[in-house]
Amino acid sequence: MNTPDVLISAFADEAANHKTALEQMTALSAIGLRYYSPRFIDVNGTGEVKHVVDLNKSENKRLLKWHDEYGMSVTSIGSRVGKVKLVDQQDSSRNVFVPFKKYLSGEVKKTITSALQLGTKLIRGFSFYHPAGEDQGPYINQAVDQIGQIVDLCAKEGLIYGLEIEPNLVGDTGPMLATLAKKVNHPNMVCIFDGGNVAAQNKNPVQVYEEYLAMRPYIGWIHIKDYRIDKSLKWEGHVDEERLKNFVPANVGDAGHELVFRDLRDHLPKMTKKVQKLGVPGFFLETEPHLKGGGQFGGFSGPDGMGVAVRALCSALDYADIGYKLRDFADIQADRGF
Repeated sequence: MNTPDVLISAFADEAANHKTALEQMTALSAIGLRYYSPRFIDVNGTGEVKHVVDLNKSENKRLLKWHDEYGMSVTSIGSRVGKVKLVDQQDSSRNVFVPFKKYLSGEVKKTITSALQLGTKLIRGFSFYHPAGEDQGPYINQAVDQIGQIVDLCAKEGLIYGLEIEPNLVGDTGPMLATLAKKVNHPNMVCIFDGGNVAAQNKNPVQVYEEYLAMRPYIGWIHIKDYRIDKSLKWEGHVDEERLKNFVPANVGDAGHELVFRDLRDHLPKMTKKVQKLGVPGFFLETEPHLKGGGQFGGFSGPDGMGVAVRALCSALDYADIGYKLRDFADIQADRGF
């Protein structure tokens, strides 16, 4: 049986020293990619960096012209939806609280508009912060209710909300992401696996793989980030994301990509078919490597680091016998009309 190709994408702002659209398009097209998720970007090259959901209509039009010039398309909106507190309660974190009705009419609405204007079906999002240091159990139902309302708004516009696994959120483990997906129970919500975000919780490759398996029935795409466990960092159940310094390429860390990819190969046809039914072009693997640093709302790898990260991913895919395609000479000839 032939295994379908995955589509390789990247968070382009990680590849740009100054976050300009020109840098981002140039770096990714030179690496051979045709897809990216916008996050922080300077569209006009003036030094004003904005989050993609804060771009105005004219800036989105200019960004679309950059897409045409460089042959790029948007994978997902790299949103920050869901990275706020569930309750207005002071804790040890720096997370903010926004009343939910205001949040829906503000951040969520802006994010949906961004997806529609930039021509993508996918929105990357999160599952809200419960009070730091407390058990997440009492907050699950509130998280499900709020996520469900976001998904309903996305679905009305034909969009898909992807819930990413990440430390400190209600959805910080594979089993918890699976629980949230079951409870929301909507075809327009999928989960996003990120092995680096699991390994950063001091979990070894087998543990990371087990969390992937728990999420697998609900996975819509995968972020590619790897992390080498810091044995000197005392694990206290809460991750200080600003202290995470051990991000590495996908074939050398503790995120268990070899185990994950071997399993992915067997299930890729079904997973690809599922997302294509939702109007997505294929199953995305998206590099978000943080090789030169990462934090709560973003990361940086540089153009060189992004090249290292994509080549490491391709090496791991080759080893697992999963297909992919980077730009080649035939693509250049086709773009020139030959």
